[in-house]
Amino acid sequence: MATQAFPVTNDVASEPRVAAPERADALGQGALIVTPTYNERDNLREFVRATLNTVPGAHLLVVDDASPDGTGQLADELADEDNRVHVLHRAAKHGLGTAYIEGFAWGVERGYSYFFEMDADLSHDPHYLPAFFEAFARGADVVVGSRNIPGGRVEGWGAGRRLLSKGGLLYSRVILGVDVSDLTTGYKAYTLRALEAIKLSAVRSNGYSFQVETTYRAILAGLDVREVPIVFVDRRAGHSKMSRKIFAEAVWMVLKLRWRGATGQL
Repeated sequence: MATQAFPVTNDVASEPRVAAPERADALGQGALIVTPTYNERDNLREFVRATLNTVPGAHLLVVDDASPDGTGQLADELADEDNRVHVLHRAAKHGLGTAYIEGFAWGVERGYSYFFEMDADLSHDPHYLPAFFEAFARGADVVVGSRNIPGGRVEGWGAGRRLLSKGGLLYSRVILGVDVSDLTTGYKAYTLRALEAIKLSAVRSNGYSFQVETTYRAILAGLDVREVPIVFVDRRAGHSKMSRKIFAEAVWMVLKLRWRGATGQL
């Protein structure tokens, strides 16, 4: 099946659309960082501290799926200590995609302008957040933290996982016909305009394919998608949420996305 390549740009200079903050403590104003959690108690406090120290103007929403290790209770404690921290409790483990959709909807209702995805397992270094805001200032609608452009890489993975990741990425790029170097990254950010164009209520992916679908929808909608390099470091505590079921869903969902995109159903 022939594929069409859709354009995507790396972060290059253009006319600023968003003014840079005048004070360091304003960095991140108007932004909501959404982090889904399930058994992340060992990582959460450090993640929240490091993130809000980097972008003190931002707010952070923890979406906890009734973690049995007490992550939700710790999140409530952190929210009591800092009014920039918020918590959304869900009754059971409902999946990554729905956690982001509910978290973004929570933020849209409360008037935020920028929406971030970050993992609480410390694999997403907050050090890169200013680069995301720089990309927004230069006109980006969606910013992708890429492990696969110059300056980006993965640390802590074995050969098997690297091969699986590279193979899945190549498969997705070829089937969908897109130029994005890292379709599966979970370190991403959107403007409010982008969330509206992506039509989150129509997103059907609920595992790691959620990342593929949201970026694909952004490209089909003609949004400005830019990549900034990140170094992804494998989690130091806890266990990966990846499973065979999630991987199988991602493989099948890519084919469905291509078909629905080609027939105008996205």
